[in-house]
Amino acid sequence: MTRFKKNILLGCIFIFLFIANVNSKGVLPIVPAVQKMEIQDGSLILGNEISVSINSTTLEGEFLLLQQYFKEDFGMAIKKEVRDGRIRLILTSNSKQTLGEYNLDVKDSYIRIVSSSQEGIFYGIQTLRQLVEKKGNKIIIPRVTIKDYPMYSWRAFMLDEARSFKGKEVVFNLLDEMARLKMNVFHWHLTDDQGWRIEIKKYPNLIKVASKRDSTQIGGYKGEYFDGKPHEGFYTHNDIKEIVAYAAQRHISIVPEIEMPGHESAAIAAYPWLGVTGQQIKVPCRFGVQYEVLNITSPRVFTFIEDVLDEILQLFPSSVIHIGGDEVKYDYWKNSPVVQSYMKNNGIKTFADLQILFTNKISYLLASKGRRMMGWNDIMGDKIHEYNLEYDTMVNQNLAKGTIVHFWKGNIDLIKKAVENGYDIVNSYHYMTYLDYNDIKLPLDKAYNFSPIPKGLPKRFNHKIIGLGCQMWGEEIMSDEKMYRMIFPRIAAYAEVGWTLPKNKDYEKFLEALKNLNLKWRTRFKNVSIR
Repeated sequence: MTRFKKNILLGCIFIFLFIANVNSKGVLPIVPAVQKMEIQDGSLILGNEISVSINSTTLEGEFLLLQQYFKEDFGMAIKKEVRDGRIRLILTSNSKQTLGEYNLDVKDSYIRIVSSSQEGIFYGIQTLRQLVEKKGNKIIIPRVTIKDYPMYSWRAFMLDEARSFKGKEVVFNLLDEMARLKMNVFHWHLTDDQGWRIEIKKYPNLIKVASKRDSTQIGGYKGEYFDGKPHEGFYTHNDIKEIVAYAAQRHISIVPEIEMPGHESAAIAAYPWLGVTGQQIKVPCRFGVQYEVLNITSPRVFTFIEDVLDEILQLFPSSVIHIGGDEVKYDYWKNSPVVQSYMKNNGIKTFADLQILFTNKISYLLASKGRRMMGWNDIMGDKIHEYNLEYDTMVNQNLAKGTIVHFWKGNIDLIKKAVENGYDIVNSYHYMTYLDYNDIKLPLDKAYNFSPIPKGLPKRFNHKIIGLGCQMWGEEIMSDEKMYRMIFPRIAAYAEVGWTLPKNKDYEKFLEALKNLNLKWRTRFKNVSIR
């Protein structure tokens, strides 16, 4: 057989394999599913060395990542051409495109990714990675035309490191997989009762004391035993800068969460004057809401918050800062003569009003520095916790306009109330998005069928739901291996929920595409049983 005939036969085999991979609905398995795809006959076959051209120097970062991806994924080298490469990244000035929208065309002799934004080019590259199949020393890409764009602007994954510190390499791994799935917000839960994980130079005890605990409860909230092992860790300013830059290269914004006024026991262990009692406590080893809350009536405490936020804002360029605001036990304020006197002198009738007044001060502070505040929906003042049922939650104060309400608990009436009052919502309803829930409580199909827009919400408010988040809380993930098992593959379901229009979703197609992703995750996270 001549070399020419061998090449023809090889090409036919490649094409057959790709046709076999196209499901009965005529689409190729990609996660998240694209909005529009047209498949033509034939495929493009590329050899060992692939040329790439960019039409703007602003795409240099995207080119370098494409080069890295092809080396890591397929062992293929990429070189840059001045023009007309086999892969062409084209930035346009199309004002009609939404942020992140792109067109991807695989022609007979070249691939073209076109977008009016760097984000769009980057997302097109992620789609291309899933289209490529390597056979021998060649790669094959089916001829296809794709028009794609995200449904929601907020597509988030949250990692809680206050309970379980992981470190830079784990964070880099997670950012890489978020990028593959076109997720764009890394919500970083850095402080809580059980640990403070970020250096604040003005308050060194936050590292010397608050970043360490003596032991850890075994088995989550309900565990009866403790492991007796010290747990500690924190990120320096340089660490943070490195991680923020890494995320930005992948078009991921990092939104830090600095808890206040509850979940502050670690900080209070470092500086007892922050708490309502002023007493020395230890960093809690037990999970759940522990020990103390901030004395928000103290000017010294507010100065502490201002100082902390000043350093946070220097480190994180995100337009949004998350302040937590959840699970404040009003008992601590009730039992404080100082807080009671402050409320009486200022005509504050309820603890819900007191918290909203505090929250608004933080919102105005952040707004004065060009940032926007976000908090869990407890900041609305609604009665959503059993331990506050005895308290009057009637509020006279209005939550500051511009606040993003992060919904996690309650019913649709609370979402409707928030959007009617003009607030944007990120929906992270815990029954549907908490990755620390096991597969029985939150199976893959349940995650996939989550809708950020709840049933019954009037359509005129749909635009106020700006996206969703899925949360990996730290009580159950003391080992990296267990964490990865709990995140993957469910994170892919949330990626598709955030990106793909409901009419374009297909669970069977999603499961087919997941086979390739699971293989990549098993390879990356060795010794981890990814389903």
